[in-house]
Amino acid sequence: MRGYLGEKINQGGTADIHAWAQGQVVKLFREGFPPRLGQREARMTQAVFAAGMPAPQVFGEVTLDGRFGIVLGRLDGPTLLQITRSGTVTFAEAGAILASLGLCVHRMPPPPEAFHLRGWMDRAFMRSGGIVPKHIASGILALIDRLQQPEDGLCHGDIHPNNVIMTADGPRLIDWTFAIRAPAALDHGLTHIGLTELALDVTDNPQRPLAVNAAAQSEYARLSGKPVAALTQEMETWLPIAIVRYFLIMGGPTSERWRRMMQRAEAALRPQD
Repeated sequence: MRGYLGEKINQGGTADIHAWAQGQVVKLFREGFPPRLGQREARMTQAVFAAGMPAPQVFGEVTLDGRFGIVLGRLDGPTLLQITRSGTVTFAEAGAILASLGLCVHRMPPPPEAFHLRGWMDRAFMRSGGIVPKHIASGILALIDRLQQPEDGLCHGDIHPNNVIMTADGPRLIDWTFAIRAPAALDHGLTHIGLTELALDVTDNPQRPLAVNAAAQSEYARLSGKPVAALTQEMETWLPIAIVRYFLIMGGPTSERWRRMMQRAEAALRPQD
């Protein structure tokens, strides 16, 4: 792949974004990040881009000083989080953008590269070193078996304002590492956790992520023609699965908040009287 490592443009939790070639960047994962996950992101991103999704184009893969990288089309523009913080868009407008992108994802037939949620969770439990107690893991798998349907579609798995780039051609959704075959309710649950729980530990204004989440739910309901109450009920049914999946991705408890969330998931799995 022709190009050279240029200036660092941005950074995230697992990778740095550097200039590469004309109109391209390289997403260079941190040392120790499993290459298989980077390769999976490359395959998923290319598949959804080819299907017409608002995602970056994939030009290839590289390895630099032992670090795996994906060469992507350059998306110029601020993140949705940045312009929401600056007040360029309102919280309601930010929520509407998330809802529109989410609905676009959920209406797309899952590409062959997308894993089924049940298989992904089963493998993740086996590789996790027992960070999730066995009774919770078995309860989650049983809940998936009860809820999953043959027509389950595609979920992005990490829709939040920092994963949206606001380009001159419209919003683009990045970071497709954890895209999965599952119902939209799982994506709603993951976004809900991200904006009503995880964001509260890092935001300068706790009202922002809460308001964006509420607006996203309301606009998704309007666009999909489904009542907000019905969407919320479906999301809450899948919420224990979303909590445990996030827990597995993050590698275990990272704060007291996560311990409380796992207790919430465990409580939801208990038989109701």
